[in-house]
Amino acid sequence: MATLTAAEWKSIEAIVGAQLAALKAGERDKAFGYASPGIRAQFGSAENFARMVAESYTALLSARYTEFLEGAVIDGVVIQPLRLIAPDNTVLVALYTMEKQPDGRWKIAGCALAPSTVQAV
Repeated sequence: MATLTAAEWKSIEAIVGAQLAALKAGERDKAFGYASPGIRAQFGSAENFARMVAESYTALLSARYTEFLEGAVIDGVVIQPLRLIAPDNTVLVALYTMEKQPDGRWKIAGCALAPSTVQAV
């Protein structure tokens, strides 16, 4: 995969933001709809998916601040980073792996939290 257009990056940011908003609002089915087919198959239901997110991504769901960083295509994999400040002032980066579907829509294929080199003030 070559580079993405500015419009594609905006679309990806919108999808990540919409899933995060849905999760925070308790809209499990809506949030699960943004997940890739592989993630959907792995968790089987919106309830299982939401439970995993609540258990593993507490800092992301309760972030005091979020900011999209510049995305990148690394070895053909589309990565959308999101910097966040957790309630305890820890700065993390959520690295979203994105997957383009046959119909052209983007879906979230994974998310990993990593420490950031930036410190909260």
